[in-house]
Amino acid sequence: MTSKLNPKQQQAVKNISSPLLVLAGAGSGKTSVITQKIAYLVENCQMPAHKIMAVTFTNKAAREMKERVNNIIPRKSTRGLTISTFHNLGLNIIRREHRHLGLKPGFSIFDSQDSLALIKDLMQRESGDENAIIDSIQHTISNWKNDLLSPQQALSYATDDSELLAARVYAAYNRLLRAYNAVDFDDLILLPTNLFLEQKEILDKWQNKVHYLLVDEYQDTNHSQYLLIKLLVGVKASFTVVGDDDQSIYAWRGANPENLTQLKTDFPKLEVVMLEQNYRSSGRILKAANQLISNNPHLFDKTLWCDRGFGDPIRIVRQKNEDKEADFVVHDLMTHKLQKGLAWNDFAILYRGNFQSRIIELKLQALSVPYKVSGGTAFFSRSEIKDIMAYLRLLINRDDDNAFLRIVNTPRREIGISTLEKLGEYASGRQISLFAATQELGIESILPKRNLEKVREFSQWITDISQLCRERSPTAVIKQMIQEIDYPGWLSDQSNSPSAAEKRLENVWQLVKSIDKMLLDTDDLSSGEDPLENVISRLILRDIMEQQEEEDDSNRVQLMTLHASKGLEFPHVYLIGMEEELLPHRASIEEGNIEEERRLTYVGITRAQQTLTLSLSASRKQYGQTIEATPSRFLDELPKEDLDWHGMGIERSQEEKKSTAKAHLSGMRDLLR
Repeated sequence: MTSKLNPKQQQAVKNISSPLLVLAGAGSGKTSVITQKIAYLVENCQMPAHKIMAVTFTNKAAREMKERVNNIIPRKSTRGLTISTFHNLGLNIIRREHRHLGLKPGFSIFDSQDSLALIKDLMQRESGDENAIIDSIQHTISNWKNDLLSPQQALSYATDDSELLAARVYAAYNRLLRAYNAVDFDDLILLPTNLFLEQKEILDKWQNKVHYLLVDEYQDTNHSQYLLIKLLVGVKASFTVVGDDDQSIYAWRGANPENLTQLKTDFPKLEVVMLEQNYRSSGRILKAANQLISNNPHLFDKTLWCDRGFGDPIRIVRQKNEDKEADFVVHDLMTHKLQKGLAWNDFAILYRGNFQSRIIELKLQALSVPYKVSGGTAFFSRSEIKDIMAYLRLLINRDDDNAFLRIVNTPRREIGISTLEKLGEYASGRQISLFAATQELGIESILPKRNLEKVREFSQWITDISQLCRERSPTAVIKQMIQEIDYPGWLSDQSNSPSAAEKRLENVWQLVKSIDKMLLDTDDLSSGEDPLENVISRLILRDIMEQQEEEDDSNRVQLMTLHASKGLEFPHVYLIGMEEELLPHRASIEEGNIEEERRLTYVGITRAQQTLTLSLSASRKQYGQTIEATPSRFLDELPKEDLDWHGMGIERSQEEKKSTAKAHLSGMRDLLR
């Protein structure tokens, strides 16, 4: 089974007698190690699959692991195996232990937009502050939760007025979450971790569920994730974690690569295996990556190598301005594609910031080159999906005020803003949800009779639909609900064209189809748990987790940020904007955080399999002014003997122009055919 693995990979797979850290360089086959180790534990060590847990950061990575394991060993042998994201693991723990956390079944999960709206509402009510600092407050609260700080601790540690304000908002925010029977994304790790710290019998129960734990992308864990894993493995310390400190690029969201060295302190018997053989890139690309990253201080020293040949020189192309840079990249890509007969999706254009894609998109559009920008509107971010999801959220949790407010007038029910404001004031005074407020006698003295009838008609209808979901097929009832509110008609009124309305309605039916499919696969339900509540909770989490994970296997040039490119690979890579204040980014320069920017560049370089082109501009427009651009310091850190510099971008050569014209003519012939 492990014969296809190299000696170091085999060592990592077969070591189960001690806690293990696998330092896996870019392209070194870490997923193979994790999946083969799961198979080894089941087949060779006779460990029941339901006692094995693997944790990673994205649903896409979890799905890939499941598929690979099922390709190695029979599906029946993997029954009960848990492969999930950190946040899905946290959700499962909260679902099963909700009573110990003071939550009712069917609790809501607030995504980033929900949380931001709640914080904004709190700040306007309590301090009247402007929007400018709301994002900062949300980020601060998120960091406090990741560091396991309670609102009371945040208040006691506050050192200035801004931290004091954030701590007060944090306290009020948490109170409202509990009043709404809701948790936010950070709570999915915070609550289980605190529960394990405070209630040993629950921790013992979960430790007994996990006989072996595997963790992917360990360098991306934050403090609370590290502690959750440490608590789960306990004194048995039966685990393998896989990571690479050179690819730690998420400090801005709390990732702490020092967690790799902390392992040795917490687990003195820890063994370390280095995976340095790369199966992705040419030798020259790896040489450049190694030399670049050697400028960072290292937790562990490793050097990537391969047996794929040395490969082409790395091109560095400097153009006159960003327009010429985009021209060059698109024309060069097109020429390469047409001359070599390559596919469009063999090419990726990577950049530091999303704004850099706009000019590239215009050039690609002008030449009818198909492309995809990663990070576009995700499925669950579409307004029609958020509408239907809000209906579903309210069906399972009447205390979900955010869902109530989104749909109470979507489609319109003649329920005005003043009615909702009075309802909200009454609910706040009584410390109950908006939905519960509609049912109380006291509201009758607050709202005019006609307005009250409209509100109660809505709440009664929600109650009836919820009851029907328990008595009949939930999918059939959801379809009936969509038709009853004439949501197709609403989409038609709200869309720019009939075709746009039709596409949006197709998205709605796709959601319903997903619900139907998930209802058929609810094997892990605990006793008495409602299947629809289970499915909707998972859909809400999928919404949050998959904002940047939409898959697209079509033949298109891939455009994405360096952050989004992590974990991917492409035969031919263009990394644009290699300039000071772009890469490294200005904010990182000012904060003295050059090391993470260097790791980000390292990630970009190691995405390339065969050819790598780095481009930059001699000048660039900023805020309406043209400024001289300085080449990125990272270019000076690459091996000079392996670089092929191309001009200063004043003018393309006649040979380049002829080559481009020839490519255009060939491309037009292909299109006509």
